[in-house]
This record gives sequence, structure tokens and C-alpha cells, in this order.
Amino acid sequence: MAKYLAQIILVGAQVVGRAFMRALRQEFAASRAAADARGRSERPQSAAASRIIGISLQEAQQILNVSNLNPEEIQKNYDHLFKVNDKSVGGSFYLQSKVVRAKERLDEELRIQAKDEKAKSWKAET
Repeated sequence: MAKYLAQIILVGAQVVGRAFMRALRQEFAASRAAADARGRSERPQSAAASRIIGISLQEAQQILNVSNLNPEEIQKNYDHLFKVNDKSVGGSFYLQSKVVRAKERLDEELRIQAKDEKAKSWKAET
């Protein structure tokens, strides 16, 4: 009787182990596909900035509640969210740091766009 019980437990563990590994492989494949799609949708410089700063352009825009890259609107929303989330007024340091990272990411994107526009105007002149 104990022999059969051990076999049932062993077979059950194997089935659960295989199912877990299959689910893990599917999750890795889905994650890789999402990362590839995200990388293809952004320009190479923009994708590199996302990796370095650790936040995507879309996420940064959502955090600062901006739909387009308008420096004045970005700065206004940044100032407001930074003050609201200040720890001295009962805010969250974590949220404040997310606001800072979002501003850095959007500033980097503005810098990349300015550089691209400068390169395009230089090519048009030559």
C-alpha cells in the first residue's frame, strides 16, 4: 500500500513539475515577444534611453499625464506632482522618485528629438 502511495505522489509531482515548466517557458516567450515588440516600436536611441533610465516613454507620459512632448506642460505637471508627493507633506518618496524618473525620460526624449531635427536640417542644407 505504501508503495502505491509513493508512486501516486511521484507521478503527481512529475505532472505538476512539467506543467510548471511549460507555463514558465510560455511566460518567457511572451515576455521576450513583448520586449521585441517594444524595441521595434521605438527608435534605437529612444529604446536605449528606455533601458538606461528604466522607464518607457509611454509610462513616463502616463506618470506625468502628458499626451505630447511639450516642455512647458511637462515641467508644470512635474512641479505639481513633485510637490504633492513630497515626504514632508505626507507624500510618498517612491511616487516622487517615479515622477523624477519620468521627467528624466521625457527630457531625454526631447533631447533625442532635438538632435534628430538638427541632423535633418543639416542634411537638408547640404
